[in-house]
Amino acid sequence: MRSRYGKALKTAYLIALFGFLYVPIAVLIVFSFNESKSRTVFTGFTLDWYKNLFHNEMILSALGTSLLIAVVSSVLVTILGTLAAIGIHSMKKRARSTITTISHIPNVNPEIITGVSMMLLFVGFKNIFGTNIFGIPTLIVSHITFNLPIVIFSVLPKLRQMDIRLYEAALDLGCNPRQAFFKAVLPEIMPGIISGLLMSFTYSMDDFVISYFTAGNVMTLPIAVYSMTRKKVSPEINALSTILFIIILSVVLISNAAGERKEKKNRAQ
Repeated sequence: MRSRYGKALKTAYLIALFGFLYVPIAVLIVFSFNESKSRTVFTGFTLDWYKNLFHNEMILSALGTSLLIAVVSSVLVTILGTLAAIGIHSMKKRARSTITTISHIPNVNPEIITGVSMMLLFVGFKNIFGTNIFGIPTLIVSHITFNLPIVIFSVLPKLRQMDIRLYEAALDLGCNPRQAFFKAVLPEIMPGIISGLLMSFTYSMDDFVISYFTAGNVMTLPIAVYSMTRKKVSPEINALSTILFIIILSVVLISNAAGERKEKKNRAQ
C-alpha cells in the first residue's frame, strides 16, 4: 500500500514539476496561433502572426544581430574554454583548485554587476582611444566573458573521465603531441565541447542584462522585446519564440540522439 502511495506521490510531483516548467511554453505556443491579440482568450486559429513576423523589420534585424553575436561568441568561447579546461586539468592539484574556484565567480556573480563592470571597462577604453567602441564587438566580448565558465565546466568532467593512457598510447604508436590530441583526446571530450557550445549559444541568445549595458545603439532580440513590453507585446513575439523553441529543441534532441548512438557503438566495440 505504501509503495502504491509512494509511486502516486512521485508521479504527481513529476507532473507538477514538468507542468510548472513547460505549461507556460505550451500556452505561448498555443497563443501564437490566436486570431486576436488577446493573451487570455483563444478566439480562433490563424497563421497571420507568423506571416507578419517575416515582414517586421525591427524584429528580424534584432534577431539577425542576436544570431550573429551568438554564433560568433559561442564558437570563440568554445575554443577558448576548451583550451582553458585542458590547461586547468593539467595543473597541479592546488593550482587547479584555485583556478577552478576563480572560474566559478562569473557564474555566481549577479548579472547586473557583470554588466555594469563591463560597461565601465568599455567606457575606459572609449576614453583612452577617443572612439565609441560600443556595439557588436563589445557584445561579443561580454558574451564570451560570461559564457567562458560554462564551456570550461562542460569540458572538465570529460577530461577527468578520460583515460590518460589513451594519449600516451597514441604517442607510443608514433603520433606527435598535436596528432595525439586530435586523434585520442578530442573525440573523448567532444560531447562536453558540443554541450558547452549549445549552452553558450542559448545563453547568448537569451541574455538581456549584460547586453543592455554593453550594446550601445545595437538592438538584440531580448532588448527589442523589452522595448516592446513598455507598450504591449505583439503576438509576433509569441510566433518568434515558438520558432526559436522548436529549433533549439530539435538541435538538443538531435545532439542527444547522436551521443546515445555513439555511446552504444562504443559499448558494442
